[in-house]
Amino acid sequence: METMEQGPYTYKYPRPSVTTDCVVFGYDGDQGLRILLIERGIEPFKGKWALPGGFIKMNETLEDCARRELQEETGLKLEYLEQFHAFSTVDRDPRGRVVTVAFLALVKTQEVVGGDDAARAQWFSLSNMPPLAFDHEEIYKKALEILRERIYFEPVGFDLLPNEFTMPELQHLYEEILGIQFDRRNFYKKMTSLDVVQEVHTDAKTDSVSEKEPKKNPVGRSPFKYIFNKKRYEELKKDGGKFEF
Repeated sequence: METMEQGPYTYKYPRPSVTTDCVVFGYDGDQGLRILLIERGIEPFKGKWALPGGFIKMNETLEDCARRELQEETGLKLEYLEQFHAFSTVDRDPRGRVVTVAFLALVKTQEVVGGDDAARAQWFSLSNMPPLAFDHEEIYKKALEILRERIYFEPVGFDLLPNEFTMPELQHLYEEILGIQFDRRNFYKKMTSLDVVQEVHTDAKTDSVSEKEPKKNPVGRSPFKYIFNKKRYEELKKDGGKFEF
């Protein structure tokens, strides 16, 4: 690890090391919500699964460190990672006094490959996660808690769904994040009544449908597609509204 040269205002007190760890949630319609983990290739916890991350260099910011470590260990290159919490339990790292700053990202699932200190990189279902090294289970749970709170106030689906999506895909995403099951008709009514989704219009003629029930597709026709109404979502946020489902 790099060392800092002694300067005129350097105090001779013990100082902790700093790391960053990345909680990256990915989603696709077939596999559902997943988390990106790496298999550690070095001690401590060699062979155990962990969040991507590592020690900060003297010439980089926390954000730079998080992006670099994520790319080096998984091949995933992200411009934006959100800092969400710091973890500083005294004995959290057997290598010494280490404080970690955790970052959160939401992406569409894509191919990853292990590199640098990581023997492997892999997406895991939230229902089938292996035991995690260090205090990474605590970090993951904190990130999931934040994601579950945020889904009531922010359009999480912008980052996780295709630009055009079906209502079942949107419902499945919300169910995956919140860990609950919605009634199909109630979910449809809530989303359409809030006007936060808009149907993608095509040249094909569609039959009129009651507002009280989800639209039914004619036999052989592809499911109805929707897009997010970001402007409407922002208006509701300004009014202090919470999206109850």
